[in-house]
Amino acid sequence: MGGLGFLLAVPTLALLLAAASEAAEPPPSCEAVRKVFQLRRLGPLGGVPESPRAGDDLQVCTSKNPTCCTKKMEERYQIAAKQDIQQVLQTSSATLKFLISHNAAAFQETFEMLIRVAENYTSTLFCNAYRTMAAEATVHVQEFFTDVGLFLFGTDTSTEEFVNRFFDTLFPVVYNHVINPGPTDISLEYAECLRVARRDIRPFGNIPKKAIEQMGRSLLPSRTFLQALNLGIEVINTTDHLHFSKDCSRALVRMQYCPHCQGLTLSKPCMGYCLSTLRGCLAGLAEVDLHWQGYIQSLEQLSGALSGAHGIEHGLLSFHSLVRDALVQARVNGPRLSEQVNKICGPPVRKPKQSPACSLDQNKDNQGLKMLSRDSEETLASRRKAFIGRLRPFRAFFGALPDRLCGSHLAAAHGLPCWSGEQLVRSYTHRVVGSGIKAQSENPEVKVKGTDPVISQIIDKLKHIIQLLQGKSFPKHDNWDVQQTGSGGGVDEQISGDCDDEDGCGESGSGEFRRVLKTTDWMPDKTNLSDVKQIHQTNDGSTLDTTGAGCTAMPDYMTFMLISLVMLFLSLW
Repeated sequence: MGGLGFLLAVPTLALLLAAASEAAEPPPSCEAVRKVFQLRRLGPLGGVPESPRAGDDLQVCTSKNPTCCTKKMEERYQIAAKQDIQQVLQTSSATLKFLISHNAAAFQETFEMLIRVAENYTSTLFCNAYRTMAAEATVHVQEFFTDVGLFLFGTDTSTEEFVNRFFDTLFPVVYNHVINPGPTDISLEYAECLRVARRDIRPFGNIPKKAIEQMGRSLLPSRTFLQALNLGIEVINTTDHLHFSKDCSRALVRMQYCPHCQGLTLSKPCMGYCLSTLRGCLAGLAEVDLHWQGYIQSLEQLSGALSGAHGIEHGLLSFHSLVRDALVQARVNGPRLSEQVNKICGPPVRKPKQSPACSLDQNKDNQGLKMLSRDSEETLASRRKAFIGRLRPFRAFFGALPDRLCGSHLAAAHGLPCWSGEQLVRSYTHRVVGSGIKAQSENPEVKVKGTDPVISQIIDKLKHIIQLLQGKSFPKHDNWDVQQTGSGGGVDEQISGDCDDEDGCGESGSGEFRRVLKTTDWMPDKTNLSDVKQIHQTNDGSTLDTTGAGCTAMPDYMTFMLISLVMLFLSLW
């Protein structure tokens, strides 16, 4: 059997030797070169010789033998080589780029839906229980959730700033309709005095402080998560359009197009030659690799922690409960608050009443109730987990890029004749360098001077976002339990099945953390709120019923919004 193998190997070896021998000879015609040049649309065909010529004017594809190339062709080849490598980079990163950009858009759309649902919950609270001030209050509710969206999507503000602003602007409305209601409204000047004095008077107790902490816990991590995804897209866009040095451009021409000058239009570079060339040209990307791995790892860690009280669903969809508690506290402490207000702002200065009644459309989009007839267990947590699971295989994307490109289609298969940069050979005999800037000092194919400033900037951005993802720039809040309940209702959270760290179960032991998102979760309780009889004592000692009328509640619209949210989860899965 060994003798037979030897006999079979002899013809193969002979073919390789013959191919190498023919490569040393000039091509009899440049017809094949002309066809490829025309097919690739590299330039006017008139500039391509019909037969080999002396190549004394060539600077890259130099050869002692007659050649099918000219200096003009070399210039065209340099442009083509850059375009080729950029096309290869973009193709190789297309799946990764789509994965991140698609999920970034999906998460943003989901967050926007959550904001709309939370805003409607809070507006419905006023409409159900505090009808006379609902129209005024909902303006401030809208402003608050606009601020939430601006913060979540990157505006330079703080949760403390817009939460305080909400309660500052809410206080004059509450004073006018709940604490010290009258037949007329307070003046704008008096309302401004109340707004400024709110933090000293503290009509809502420690509820604003709780709201600041809750918003910080739930919004800041999700904001950072979105920022990280957008940075991931920026990193890929930047690396897809690298600026290649002159030395790299010449090396790429030598590897891809110089064999054409000798009539070898079908040859491919040797594996070692391809690796050295690409590791030199893409040395900067190897420097990105370590930080990219840290970026994905940090994304994974943050994703696992965004559950329970740290989840954006809890922070937004239970906000109306805090507002309800704040209103109850202001109403209960009304007499004491009135005394404090009189000391700071004086007795109320009033003007003719202009407060309109609440008018929210009960039937708006009511048909959405027919879209879904069952509870859904699709959650943001499961969506994040699935995304991280698909992202994890791309951890070593940048470090392994030269090996992947050469191994997939750029380099010749093992055992076949290959281009060495000078001629067709059986194997590449020069040293194959490693990855990274430092390893390129001994690269025989490409001279690498240092890291591209653009790559350095990308690395700095990755370092910064890693710090944010790891929570090093987050405000320090006390940890909340996974199951969080309060006076204003809570989150329907369950522990079931298997649990791991990625599920964000914390120390709950076995059991996968799941939040069953029901169409009634976090909804304002219409029964408890709408029947509250608001009787207040006016300055003259008489009583005033401020329950109001003409306000239509929106339970069906709330349900529709949640159903839309659930359907969005299902469509994205």
